[in-house]
Amino acid sequence: MSGHEAREVRTLFVGAAEDGVRLDRFFKRRWPHLNHIQIQKLVRSGQIRVDGARAKADTRLAAGQQVRVPPLPSAPDPEEKGRLSDRDVAYARSLVLYEDEEVLALNKPSGLAVQGGTKTTKHIDRLLSAWGEGMDRPRLVHRLDRDTSGVLLLGKTPAAAARLAGSFARRKAQKTYWAIVVGNPKPAEGVIEIPLIKKGLNDRELVMPADPKEPGADPAETEYVTITRAAHRAAWMALRPHTGRTHQLRAHMLAIGHPILGDPKYSNEGAAELSFGLKLLLHARRVSLPHPSSGQLILEAPVSAEFKAGMDRFGFDEHEADPEPFEHRRGRR
Repeated sequence: MSGHEAREVRTLFVGAAEDGVRLDRFFKRRWPHLNHIQIQKLVRSGQIRVDGARAKADTRLAAGQQVRVPPLPSAPDPEEKGRLSDRDVAYARSLVLYEDEEVLALNKPSGLAVQGGTKTTKHIDRLLSAWGEGMDRPRLVHRLDRDTSGVLLLGKTPAAAARLAGSFARRKAQKTYWAIVVGNPKPAEGVIEIPLIKKGLNDRELVMPADPKEPGADPAETEYVTITRAAHRAAWMALRPHTGRTHQLRAHMLAIGHPILGDPKYSNEGAAELSFGLKLLLHARRVSLPHPSSGQLILEAPVSAEFKAGMDRFGFDEHEADPEPFEHRRGRR
């Protein structure tokens, strides 16, 4: 019956082995894809009958009784189960910033995880089925936190993915993030070099500043430039991670006393007060790196609705930003 709807009404006889079984279990054994609610509905509406009479879901059947079986919803095709709906495919395609035969760049929305977990069923990795499976499936070459929006890069062939991932690993990829932080960092630009370590804290894993000699501590380096300020309350920053530690930008900005607004994990009192109603104000604005075949790729993501809400609150205009805010610092590295 799998994949086809039973359109006719049938009569089944209760076998000797089924004597005493409940009516709902009688159905569940034969059509495991039917759920409790569907069976209840068919029973209550009188579509399922026993010896021509209405019955209840918990009615015990006797051998030899006749059970009226109405047309039933079809079972899902096992192959269809993992497939994306047309709506999901259209949504995945709507995220495309750039695509060629080797490279795919998506504008990841805030709140959408890159990969699934025990409680995460909707994520970018699942949406990649829109491009196909096996060799046709694009491969992730770096990550973004769930609540960070912006440029996410993928390789469309194994070779392209390996080259792109290599550019990230060898620091050939230049990432520019935008963030709105509490207060005004002093100096207005510079480099944060604070080793980080992952620590479990009340069921939550946090990344914290560490002593370089501490076992498990990783060197971490973030370059920053202040784009503009909203008086002394907040600053719009360009951040460039030179290492790729988990939550690096968020942990580093908190470590220097200027946490990113809207961050529930890496925050202080001043930021919590200023963050009211805001989501994490961290956006992967731009990535520049060698194309797997030739030339240079420069990809830029328009600001998300969440980041725009932060800009509007503090009166920031995205046209004030230099597309290459770190260019003038090249000689200082």
